[in-house]
Amino acid sequence: MATSQLTASSMTVSARNLASFEGLRPSTVKFSSFGTLKPGSLAHRSFKSLVVKAAAVVAPKYTSVKPLGDRVLVKINEMEEMTKGGILLPTTAQTKPQSGEVVAVGEGKTIGNSKLESSVKTGAQIIYSKYAGTEVEFNGSAHLILKEDDIVGILETNDIKDLKPLNDRVFIKVAEAEEMTAGGLLLTEASKQKPSIGTVIAVGPGTSDEQGNRKPLSVAPGNTVLYSKYAGNDFKDTDGSNYIALRASEVMAVLS
Repeated sequence: MATSQLTASSMTVSARNLASFEGLRPSTVKFSSFGTLKPGSLAHRSFKSLVVKAAAVVAPKYTSVKPLGDRVLVKINEMEEMTKGGILLPTTAQTKPQSGEVVAVGEGKTIGNSKLESSVKTGAQIIYSKYAGTEVEFNGSAHLILKEDDIVGILETNDIKDLKPLNDRVFIKVAEAEEMTAGGLLLTEASKQKPSIGTVIAVGPGTSDEQGNRKPLSVAPGNTVLYSKYAGNDFKDTDGSNYIALRASEVMAVLS
C-alpha cells in the first residue's frame, strides 16, 4: 500500500493547483509536519505560539459593550482552583463557572405591544445555564453575553440555597438517594440511582403574556415534586445538600 509522509520542512501549495476544491480563492497555504518536533526547531517554535481561543476578543480601543434587546453582559466568576478542603484541582477537574456579575443590560424584551424591562440590574450576582451565551474577552476579563431567559436566578447571598429564581424557573432541594433496596440490600455509591424527586424551595414569577402580565407557575414552595431525570442545572451547597434549578415545564407531577 502506498503511503505518504509530510517532512519537517514546510512546503507551499498554491490554491490555483487545487482546481477540484471549489470555493478556494487563489492564495498561498502552508503545511507543516505533524510528526515529532525537535525542541528549538522552526516548526517547534511555530506550534508553541499556536493559541486557540473560543471567546471573541474585543479590541482595547473599545471601552464599553452595550447589550441589545433582552441580552445581558456578565463578568464570569473565576474557576475554583481548590476544593473546600484545600486540595489543589488540576485544570481538567475544575468546574466551569455558572455564575457572574451583571455589568450591563439591554433595553429589555418586546412582547406584542408591551416593552418589558430587564429583571436583573447592574451589579447583581447571577446563576446562568451551563452552556448559555457567547463568551467575550473584554478589558482583560472573561465575559458572557446571554439572553435574560438563560439566567436561572439571582444569588443574593453566598449560599446557593438562597437563590431567587427568575421567570419560569423552579428551585428544588433534591431528595437523598435511597441507600437500600426494597428487599433490604445496601446499595453502593455507584449503584445508587440519581433522585428525580425533591422539595420546591422557591419559584420564579412566571412567564409574561403579550400584555406584560405574569402567568403564575403551577407549583409552589413546599411542594414535593417529580421532575425529569436529566433536566436542569445541579448545584451543591456548603453543607453537602444537592439542589437543582429547572423550568416549570420539566416538573412532571406534584406528589402528596
